[in-house]
Amino acid sequence: MEERLMKPYLLEACADSVESAIEAAKGGAHRLELCANLIIGGTTPGVSQFKQIRKALDLPIHVLLRPRYGDFYYTEREFQMIREDAAMFIRLGADGIVAGCLRPEGNLDRERMEILRETANSRHFTLHRAFDMCQCPYRALEDAVSIGADTILTSGQQNSCLEGTALLKELIRLAGSRINILVGSGVNAQAIPFLAKETGARHFHMSGKTMADSGMVFRKENVSMGIGSIGEYAIVRTDKTQIQEAVNALNLLPL
Repeated sequence: MEERLMKPYLLEACADSVESAIEAAKGGAHRLELCANLIIGGTTPGVSQFKQIRKALDLPIHVLLRPRYGDFYYTEREFQMIREDAAMFIRLGADGIVAGCLRPEGNLDRERMEILRETANSRHFTLHRAFDMCQCPYRALEDAVSIGADTILTSGQQNSCLEGTALLKELIRLAGSRINILVGSGVNAQAIPFLAKETGARHFHMSGKTMADSGMVFRKENVSMGIGSIGEYAIVRTDKTQIQEAVNALNLLPL
């Protein structure tokens, strides 16, 4: 599927449910990164989740491949899960995959990344924020280019892209036309004009998430099934308005 660009800019929305994906599309997102469990940074989505979104929306869909929460140094069994899931989602019609594998010393696992690049075939391949956990961002950039990755999703190796502005500017300069730098973590309508001006960024990634209240009437407040500080009755959803505002901010940027 051809990826639709607005001017030379792109807004990718990260969604972990069918409902959020539909709201992101209504807001004008150009592309989706599909995952599950966004509240813990995202994990590999379900097959039925992907199929429903693929059927409902005419947007490019890139699928996050992350078998568990935590770091990106995977066991052989975990890597086989990533590899098999990559092949499966490509067969199902994904437009790209999003993945990252590291070595214990903090460099990209080139061998595994090359296998995933080959598995993606001609589809888009994004190195996700495993990049931000690498020991040396410049080595990781060159490794990603040599592997044949199309995009690096990064916050500039900081908790937020605004904190990582200086490195993002340098990465975008060094990347040139060889690989796309997709800026994420803290992107919104207010941050986009600043980041575009200060770093030269043209590709942005955001979730636009908000906390929705569950429709449950009866609530067992004394029992927690997961993250106690959030609770079972708060549901993460993409806010269409936040996506629209970000798209509007991109529309105002100069060519």
